[in-house]
Amino acid sequence: MHAPAPSPARWNTGTEPAKGAHSVLIGRAAELAELTGALDDAAAGRARVVLVGGDAGVGKTHLVSTLERAARERDCAVLVGQCAELGESVPYLPLADALWTASRGGGPEADAVRDALEARPVLGRLLPDGDGGAGGAEPLASDLGRQRLFGGALGLLGELGGDRPVLLVLEDLHWADRSTRDLLTFLSRVLQRERVCLVGTYRSDDLHRRHPLRPLVAELRRLPNVTAVQVRPFGRGETAEYLAALSGTPTAPVPADLVERVHLRSEGNPFYAAELHAAGELEELPAGLADLLLSRIERLSPDARHVVRVAAVAGRRVDDELVRRVSGLAEDAAGEALREVVSHQLLVPGGAGYSFRHALLREAVYADLLPGERTRLHAGFARLFAGEPDERANGRAHEPTGERANGRRGSAAELAHHSLAAHDLPAAFAASVRAGREADRLGAPAEAFEHHERALELWDAVPDPESAAGTGRERLALAAARAAAEAGELRRAVHRLRRLLELADPADAPLGVEIREQLSSCLGELDQDAESQAVAGAAVAMLPPDPPTPERARALATYAKTLLWRDPGGELPALAEDAAAAARAVGAVDAEASLLVTLGNYHESLTGEDAAEMFARARDLAVGSGSSLVTMRAMFHYARVRFDRGDVEDAARAAADGVRYAESGGLGHSTYGGLLRCLQYLIRYAAGDWAEAARLAEGFGVQVVRRAEAQVSAYALFLEVARGDAVVDERLRWLEPLLPDDPFLVFMVGGLAAEHALWRGDPDAALDHVEAVVNSSYGTELGVLRVAATGLQAHAERAARARAAG
Repeated sequence: MHAPAPSPARWNTGTEPAKGAHSVLIGRAAELAELTGALDDAAAGRARVVLVGGDAGVGKTHLVSTLERAARERDCAVLVGQCAELGESVPYLPLADALWTASRGGGPEADAVRDALEARPVLGRLLPDGDGGAGGAEPLASDLGRQRLFGGALGLLGELGGDRPVLLVLEDLHWADRSTRDLLTFLSRVLQRERVCLVGTYRSDDLHRRHPLRPLVAELRRLPNVTAVQVRPFGRGETAEYLAALSGTPTAPVPADLVERVHLRSEGNPFYAAELHAAGELEELPAGLADLLLSRIERLSPDARHVVRVAAVAGRRVDDELVRRVSGLAEDAAGEALREVVSHQLLVPGGAGYSFRHALLREAVYADLLPGERTRLHAGFARLFAGEPDERANGRAHEPTGERANGRRGSAAELAHHSLAAHDLPAAFAASVRAGREADRLGAPAEAFEHHERALELWDAVPDPESAAGTGRERLALAAARAAAEAGELRRAVHRLRRLLELADPADAPLGVEIREQLSSCLGELDQDAESQAVAGAAVAMLPPDPPTPERARALATYAKTLLWRDPGGELPALAEDAAAAARAVGAVDAEASLLVTLGNYHESLTGEDAAEMFARARDLAVGSGSSLVTMRAMFHYARVRFDRGDVEDAARAAADGVRYAESGGLGHSTYGGLLRCLQYLIRYAAGDWAEAARLAEGFGVQVVRRAEAQVSAYALFLEVARGDAVVDERLRWLEPLLPDDPFLVFMVGGLAAEHALWRGDPDAALDHVEAVVNSSYGTELGVLRVAATGLQAHAERAARARAAG
């Protein structure tokens, strides 16, 4: 299917896996390949040791259990032993566990282990029914006893390996006693040609700086026959696949918003994800998970526990000075407490501060605070960020001076957060207003919207909010709606703008015009052309034609844009020319640039002439005006027309410039930000640069739930269908629920899904997709010819099959 240039108005786990996922190994192909490769080496007479590390709950046991099943399928002897959190009280516990379990099993494996144990009494003494060194035998704790036991273990593994390869798994080595660590060192060094694969697992988050296993792992990894495998957390797609397996519907997508919430809170940890999913992803942590996380805090000293609580209130990140000043600890005591917390890997140093190793740990600590304690700590942070004197610092030596002493080290957003949590509503309101403006200046529309919304929620709860905000409520609400639109939340922006129209003072014409201009633009991008035009016309009617003003020029530019799609009276060309002249006369450069883009589109559609020069002039004007949205619109149309005319290299440069401009201003997910990304991808796809197209498509989400996301996602199908990628079926599953409300998606997705069905030899499914496209509002578009051709090919294939079947 020919790839159409996008149209701005018309595309416009440390636990057993949960039930349903027990047989699924998700996202661990590379790690399993490393382990099975070690097993193959062992079978060939090259002994291997693999140390498998990862945080608690990340899936080490599930991974190794999969290896155990694979080993049994290959007729290997499998011995599995576990350490326990018993300190040094039970020496050689995992080896004893492995031998006891194997000797009590059935089949030839148990017989071989029993025979080997009978030949080596020193090992039999490890078992529950052994004598442990009674009867005159050499004590196992002596040097000679240890040598005999190590030799017996090596001999037993060698003997078992003579019959068939051996997989020895020692789990939870972070709890291993010293004797077990010494045995692991011995076997790692002396196993050479035995057909033995030794796999040890450990929790890397438990290996604090003083943990005895930490230097041992570093030492063993230097040996040539030792390999380290680190089990990483899930990526977002893997979390989605895991949740689908937990739900018992591995082929059906889990709602993307649920995946996003669970993935962000669990940070890809399968155990945490399963617990959150089982609890319905509640706002509060499940009690069992919270208790598990908090148990790590109880091991700390009182000062260290206090530091962790302060850090939890600070947020995900904190630095030394904030900890010291808010905790009230002396500098030496705060430093020692921080060192203890870091050594236990609860906080991880990085940059100029520390962050929690896992967000859920911070969440559990924060939730465990008493209400009064939480409020006091938030108030302490708010005082620092607001520049108030630190009450606890009076009389303390070595206090910082200058700006740092004033406490102005946090952003307005931080001050707003802590003030609100400390129940200081006036401070939270003022800081939220300032944070919204800061986010606007920094090109972060999504964050600006959140701050504006918070300020609006507090408006009625603070004295004289208009003076504190420096603006009226309606203007603040308009800023929030504009930020929502720039962040790609068009429907949310439309809802707020309609509500604002109902509440705004009818006598305030400038405000009414601005609201209607913004609403018209949003409606146009949602393909609601009739209402968009009516709203824009109403904005123009509110302003007198004489004398000309920049406000009326902008209103006319918005109205002229709507005439591109609905102009029964043919008024567009004359209106746009007159409006552009008026805009030049009053210095409304952004309105003039917008009108030039509209005129370029009009002349191109009417005469087919090259409008690139007009678009380039509009782009240069818009950049100088500071209007990001007009600039991106001009950049898009310039790149599009160069692409349409076959100038691929110039089009590629122009599209890349547009994408960089959009992303630098935080507008990558706005309407024209998405258009530019899709166009950049299509240019590379059409030019045959599929490697670069594939790289660009990596940013097109598969698990989408919003219209704007879906329209971007659909473009990735061009390349994926052409290459027969496995992701096509998953992408189509996520797009399908969004088709009924978007004719352009029906056109795009239907045509490509039809081709995909033909490639798979399913002409009936292809015809269903073709019929949906032909019956849509795009059924009369020129691009539907290729879809119709696909339908004809499907008819032909179906007829051929019918003839072949008689």
